[in-house]
Amino acid sequence: MSYVEVPGAKVPIRMWTDPASVEDVAMQQLRNVSTLPWIKGLAVMPDVHFGKGATVGSVIAMHGAVCPAAVGVDIGCGMSAVKTSLTANDLPGDLSRLRSKIEQAIPVGRGMHDDPVDPGRLHGFGVAGWEDFWGRFEGVADAVKFREERAAKQMGTLGSGNHFWEFCLDSDNSVWVMLHSGSRNIGKELADHHIGVAQKLAHNQGLVDRDLAVFIAQTPQMAAYRNDLFWAQEYAKYNREVMMALSLDVIRREFKKAKPTFEPVISCHHNYVSEERYDGMDLLVTRK
Repeated sequence: MSYVEVPGAKVPIRMWTDPASVEDVAMQQLRNVSTLPWIKGLAVMPDVHFGKGATVGSVIAMHGAVCPAAVGVDIGCGMSAVKTSLTANDLPGDLSRLRSKIEQAIPVGRGMHDDPVDPGRLHGFGVAGWEDFWGRFEGVADAVKFREERAAKQMGTLGSGNHFWEFCLDSDNSVWVMLHSGSRNIGKELADHHIGVAQKLAHNQGLVDRDLAVFIAQTPQMAAYRNDLFWAQEYAKYNREVMMALSLDVIRREFKKAKPTFEPVISCHHNYVSEERYDGMDLLVTRK
């Protein structure tokens, strides 16, 4: 599908969907984003809809600036999936026992593990960088330091809202495990903290929407946000890895006779920032 260009203030709004199908409040958000002085590109995906600050389903490229609300409060939220050797014929008629076992292994809602998960006991879980990752918690914002114990116990938990764990079949009746989650409460608190800091900065006072407040390159506020942002994205990645490892351990036990095997994990963020280069220019690209 080709895109449609809609006029914007600083850049055109490139839409991979019919502009007429987009709700008015979402279109206004997109126009607001296109007014930002630092913007270099704005793309809109078919799942576009109204969100806090920046529109969900938007890709925003900026030079020398980044907008925390364009990432969202669930930093690093994304999905992971694994294809198993099981097929539909291996499944029992009633999956309630499996669901119960999964929920015992993976807390949902605001729940957390009684003790932090020890990655060393997870079958096939890659622990490279684990100690370094937690060591870097000392460098995150002081405002969330008191959440360290909670963050450790929520590592490997699903959360609520639109987060889910799913047992599904593909067109060949192969069984897949899929889950959707992010950086849990610690990611939200880091996002809220930095959005609050950005909104108080002088260069953001004239914006058409205060939720579009940005951090500017070469400032201490930008450096602090980048540090915490990339840490939270890594937390989200590990969170999904731990949950998937816990899931596969349950499946190994529940389908012992079938001796299930698993293909490599497919995993990616869909609320995140990446550093990318386009047309000879270094840009910060947010996807939400």
